[in-house]
Amino acid sequence: TQNSHTAKTVSRKSLCILNNQRVSGAENMKNILVFLFIAPLALSARAEKDHSSFDSAASPETKSRFAMLDDVRILANGLLQLGHGLKDFVHKTKGQMNDIFQKLYIFDRSFYELSLQTSEIKEEEEQLRQTTARLQINNEEIKNLSQEMNSKIEDLIQNKIQLQEKVWGLEDKVTKLAIIQPSIQETKEISSLKAFVEQQDNHIKQLLKIVEDQHVQLDRQHNQIMELEDKLNHIELQELAENSFTEEQTEPEAIPFPVHNATAVIYKSDGAAPDCTALSNSGIRSSGVYTIKPNGSEAFEVYCEMKFGSSWTVIQNRVDGSLDFNQTWDAYANGFGELNEEFWLGLNKTYSITKQGDYILRIELQDWKDNKRYIEYAFRLGGPETDYTLQLSRISGSIPNALPEQTELRFSTADHDVDIMNDFNCPENYLGGWWHSECEETNLNGKYVAPRSRGRLDRRKGLYWKPKKGRYYLLKSTKIMIYPTDLKSFD
Repeated sequence: TQNSHTAKTVSRKSLCILNNQRVSGAENMKNILVFLFIAPLALSARAEKDHSSFDSAASPETKSRFAMLDDVRILANGLLQLGHGLKDFVHKTKGQMNDIFQKLYIFDRSFYELSLQTSEIKEEEEQLRQTTARLQINNEEIKNLSQEMNSKIEDLIQNKIQLQEKVWGLEDKVTKLAIIQPSIQETKEISSLKAFVEQQDNHIKQLLKIVEDQHVQLDRQHNQIMELEDKLNHIELQELAENSFTEEQTEPEAIPFPVHNATAVIYKSDGAAPDCTALSNSGIRSSGVYTIKPNGSEAFEVYCEMKFGSSWTVIQNRVDGSLDFNQTWDAYANGFGELNEEFWLGLNKTYSITKQGDYILRIELQDWKDNKRYIEYAFRLGGPETDYTLQLSRISGSIPNALPEQTELRFSTADHDVDIMNDFNCPENYLGGWWHSECEETNLNGKYVAPRSRGRLDRRKGLYWKPKKGRYYLLKSTKIMIYPTDLKSFD
């Protein structure tokens, strides 16, 4: 409403300016027409005056010639002034028209921006209406459950009062029994009362069980309402950077990672190690850039990181957004960046390492509150003929999974999109090559977006982790590493 009021105000101002300029131009034209009408009359009057004054001193031919010359001069002078006036009027009119066109352009641009903002607000209002409707339905269910529980509680109180009255009567009879010997009839009555008390006790236990079930159901409904309220709060203008991993379990202390018959740990005959783990086993204990030579591949440099008592081969590292990850298919195949800073090792090099045996894929994430989480997968990476198909199986982690398991995910970039299910190009629209499935799960190679620089239209185009059931986590840094193991998850 406020945007539409602003647009109407700008439109009124533009119309006022146009009307003022039209009135000014009309007045100028009126002045010129008046001058053209009066000038001949003045010239005629002056000619008659001159003719009468010189009538006695000159002949008729001399007077007529002088009058015509004066009339011509006056008319020429008037026409010259009229030309200058028309020239000034034309220049002023051109300037005014340019100002009008410029103001109309500004008005059109402002109106377009307001239209974009209005469309976005309408989308959020629709989401808010849907969430409110769900909350209202849950509130009605809770009211019904509360009424049902109150009714059962009232029945329980009435039964309790009746039971107390009977217990008091029983106590009186027991007191009398202590004084006199009870008769056979009284003994039977006592037995029947005892059975009744036991029956009432069982009934009370059943009612208590029903109340407990109702209480559990109410707690479940309350938790659902809390989740809906949390989602409703996140629909508002809350920054994605405020989403953190605080609800998840913290990452445990680093402990030595168990390795059983680890593959790719034997040097080749020329002395080059097949991966970083082999370098660690040879005695290297510090993180850094080293040269490896996987079996059947050329030698190349990798970054080895010491972790859990061994060395992991890093295949992706992002820390500050200094490197643009919106690269071509060839760049992702061969690798790009600096190994000591942000980089992507390359699909060809990663495949040459993993085809030596079974490896674990570890993803480490850090949000903008410096909370750190990790997740580990057993995985299989295909070669270039399969578009480097990735298949995952989750092993452990301190964050919910955001990647499809036991599914063949093909790597794609903006210039090499393999999504044939629909016309939506995930890498082109989400800025970065990745193993996309539905363009929603996560994008660790997307555009690096800091909280202060993110615009509303950049949502889901940043570096984020998105579990299937959960919110988007905007990330500050990511790291992807591999480590050899004898795990046979895909046999």
